[in-house]
Amino acid sequence: MSPNRRDVLRGLGLAALATPLAACATTGRSAAPTPTVTAAATSAANPLGVTAAAPLEVVIFSGGNGDKYAVDLHEAAYSKAYPQSKLKHVGTQKVGTQLRPRFISGDVPDVVNNSGPEALDLQALVQEGQLADLTPLFEAPSLAFPDKKVIDTLVGGVYENSLIDGVPRVLQYTVGHRALWHNAKLFESKGWQLPKTWEEFNALGEEAKKAGIALFAYPGQVGPFYQVWNLVYTAAKIGGNKVIIDIDNLADGAWTAEPVRQAVAAWAQIQKDYGDKAYFGLDHTQTQVKHLQDKVLFYPCGSWLENEMAKEKPDTFEYAIAPVPSVTGTDAMPYEAIFVGVAEAFFVSAKGKNPQGGLEYLRIMLSKEGARGYTEQTRNLTVVNGVVDGLNLTSAVNSAAKAQEAAGKDIITDARFETWYKELFDYSQTQTNSVMAGRITADQFCENMQKKADELKNDSSISKQTRSV
Repeated sequence: MSPNRRDVLRGLGLAALATPLAACATTGRSAAPTPTVTAAATSAANPLGVTAAAPLEVVIFSGGNGDKYAVDLHEAAYSKAYPQSKLKHVGTQKVGTQLRPRFISGDVPDVVNNSGPEALDLQALVQEGQLADLTPLFEAPSLAFPDKKVIDTLVGGVYENSLIDGVPRVLQYTVGHRALWHNAKLFESKGWQLPKTWEEFNALGEEAKKAGIALFAYPGQVGPFYQVWNLVYTAAKIGGNKVIIDIDNLADGAWTAEPVRQAVAAWAQIQKDYGDKAYFGLDHTQTQVKHLQDKVLFYPCGSWLENEMAKEKPDTFEYAIAPVPSVTGTDAMPYEAIFVGVAEAFFVSAKGKNPQGGLEYLRIMLSKEGARGYTEQTRNLTVVNGVVDGLNLTSAVNSAAKAQEAAGKDIITDARFETWYKELFDYSQTQTNSVMAGRITADQFCENMQKKADELKNDSSISKQTRSV
């Protein structure tokens, strides 16, 4: 029997994923004030005080999940609830390029899906007073379960990852899994088993080489962050989640810690012996097409992959997920450990024209129809519990569900430096490309990363964040 939504989300209290790829929000200039509509009186029918005729602008990142779901589902539902409101939809793959000038000028949209390679720097936006407090949303009655507050209908980790400086500012909308994706049908046809140790990983690399297949690849142009995740998660498997927590906290020696060095060295060896440098010149879509053509055996990515490549996927390919093999015989976390978390960030602009409408839009996204429809359209699970039971889940989702069940409580935590310290995350991508290409050693990678982390730690102009779990 295929696992249903409840099975998929069982035990998900640990993990959460701050949205990847933040990019500098503004140049530091103060944005001009934007007139906002006066909030309407709140009531049981209108708990967020939405002014019915106020216009609403929504910006959606049209990446792997596209933006059609927003038009067909959430925006349509908002327009039905508030027919007098003029709703403007903007779909873009360049969130930062399109929105930075607007945040500087003060002409900001009301809702932003902050994702993709040009996502805005959330910490910088908070410092400029641009992100609305989502507390009213979390405390409002749920549209999916009217007898509950919104916060009580969500997967564990959503609220924790909404917090910036102790205030909920960001809604992570999807549940995702990140590890090594492969073609289950190819493995079956070749009689190959998933490697559980690094020795088995190398042995499979030899077999794949004989078949003309690269054991592993990641896109070096658009997507080197995929391999940054891979390095950090592998380090956590070796040394435990404290490795990532120390990195996030800018702890002394976090990047030069032995588990990090071992992880970087291990992956650099795989690239050298069984990879192909040609992929460093490709973007994510080009690399993913090669993966579908069985020219690459393992590809590090997240759960959105199947939907992103749905049109290109041949019948001979069946997406399945596998944990990263154990690097040492004394790894702190077992082979089955995998990353499970929440992702796909949305925020409401505090200085937008209709912040109340923005909060209501997010509440509609978290309705039964909004969440279930999103899963049907994008093949991604949302953070709303119990709304898609009975749906036929795809092979990728089923595989991820089984991997999560096998992991149990051994869940790799999220790396929050991605959004806490955008400059550090950007730098990690260039350093990752360098070490994987053999231009620097694993030791140099660790030293360079530690130097950059220390620079940020000692920069009093940068707001610092801390975590304990």
